[in-house]
Amino acid sequence: MKRPEELRSFRWFGGERTSGLRAFGHRSRMRQLGVEAEEHLGKPLILILNTWSDLNPCHMHLRQRAEQVKRGVLEAGGFPVEMPVATLSETFQKPTPMMYRNLLAMETEELLRSYPADGAVLMGGCDKTTPALLMGAASANVPAIYLTAGPMLRGNFRGQAVGSGTDVWKFWDDARAGLVGDCELADLECGIARSPGHCMTMGTASTMTSAAEALGMTLTGMASIPAVDSAHYRMAAATGRRIVAMVWEDLTPDKILTREAFEDAVATVLTLGGSANAFIHLIAMAGRAGVDLTLDDFDAISRRVPWLANIRPSGKYLMEDFYYAGGLPALLGQLAKVPGALHLDRATVNDGPFGQKITEAPVYNDDVIRSPDTPLAAEGGVAVLRGNLAPDGAVIKHIAAEPRLLKHTGPAVVFDDYHQMQERINDPALKITPDSVLVLRNAGPKGGPGMPEYGMLPIPDYLLAQGVRDMVRISDARMSGTSYGACVLHVAPESFVGGPLALVEAGDLITLDAAARELSLNVPERALARRREQWQPPAPKFERGYGALFSEHITQANEGCDFDFLARRGQNPEPDPK
Repeated sequence: MKRPEELRSFRWFGGERTSGLRAFGHRSRMRQLGVEAEEHLGKPLILILNTWSDLNPCHMHLRQRAEQVKRGVLEAGGFPVEMPVATLSETFQKPTPMMYRNLLAMETEELLRSYPADGAVLMGGCDKTTPALLMGAASANVPAIYLTAGPMLRGNFRGQAVGSGTDVWKFWDDARAGLVGDCELADLECGIARSPGHCMTMGTASTMTSAAEALGMTLTGMASIPAVDSAHYRMAAATGRRIVAMVWEDLTPDKILTREAFEDAVATVLTLGGSANAFIHLIAMAGRAGVDLTLDDFDAISRRVPWLANIRPSGKYLMEDFYYAGGLPALLGQLAKVPGALHLDRATVNDGPFGQKITEAPVYNDDVIRSPDTPLAAEGGVAVLRGNLAPDGAVIKHIAAEPRLLKHTGPAVVFDDYHQMQERINDPALKITPDSVLVLRNAGPKGGPGMPEYGMLPIPDYLLAQGVRDMVRISDARMSGTSYGACVLHVAPESFVGGPLALVEAGDLITLDAAARELSLNVPERALARRREQWQPPAPKFERGYGALFSEHITQANEGCDFDFLARRGQNPEPDPK
């Protein structure tokens, strides 16, 4: 256990009024803030990093939650300090918040390093905020715990439950096919997102908050609680109390974010049928923790972990149903029955090992949370593909695709960028058929820029009208975790840097074989070599500013899309407060 003089904040404030000029200055400024000496001296100073924003509906309740966290910190004998950090709003930020994940990670690391933080409560939930906050905390290695924003309540459309993202795509396709009109869309617009909180489907937000819990960076049960449930208030206060104890215990992220923790997080994502975006984020997070996690690890774990969570977009239910069925602890309890699936003895932010609160967690609805004896599928929901079209890998969420397309060969229809695709997707001259393979390039980390969620390419209107609802689509982009379809994503290396996707021509035959983990361009190597010689790199997207920094330092999808200078091993020196 730490002593008060071993706190980081002690180096700023000292123990006596004669501790030094800098300590005197720091103490006097605390008085300027209206804080008496006995309120904070000798107590853990807890930074509450809050991603609340008026333009982030996922986090619109986090100012309230910060007050409950403060209450918990004070109850446990700490001193809370709330700080705003960048909010990454999936709904409004363009070209994509993925461009700014690393910026928030950098901000998190530097705030924790440069201020007198003894510990931190990280508050987020919208897709990129979870990996960003945890990446920064891992690099700073100050005791930290994550408070997830929680999913919103289930949506409602004329008496039926609807899920954010997933049901939007379905209704929008129906509208393009002439089956749904303005009145229906107006009702859907008002009913699909009806409370604070992130997406209540198993999109990227719910996937990553669940991964955070599986990593051991939240209190058990945190990720499943709906944002407006009173249990969320109580969990916020409990999180505040727990971080104070973690400071005295010197329980830092490096003791939690181990190889075993990341393997369990991957298994959790796969048994949830979670978002393919988790592959990129977990690889980046693992890199910050000094753990080498690769696409091959995902594929190996996928082959031995069953899909157990019956949640949209791949399943039937929503996150509110998942919570009532027992939530993530109950799911992990079922997964723990699979030999070798989880490491139950490792450390977490909880006062006890990972397995302590999950092995006996009850399931209240065995259709929402399946047992290993009644899985939705014998393998996890995302597969890693390789071949001459994706030498460094690509991914497909095969459980969200029409089975007939999982082994398919078809002619390529190529779009050089997203705008060209939007302009031409309905052009009859392209002669797109249900057997065509739609290819979008220049949508990766550098080419997008920022790897936007363009990967669920639209099906032409005239095919939708014929009843076609899925086609094979290939890109170096991502897609929303709430999306679905036979979409091959994250093709690496990306086309913008000369990856094989840049060499595809209209009419080339492409083979997808999900079971064999194959993605191949059926063109002779000699022809590809000629095309490669003729390829010219495109002009940089940015000439200055953060965009230029991003383009110069971003890594590829299979490497986590971190900045190379942030992903390096090694520590920043502690600041000298004197």
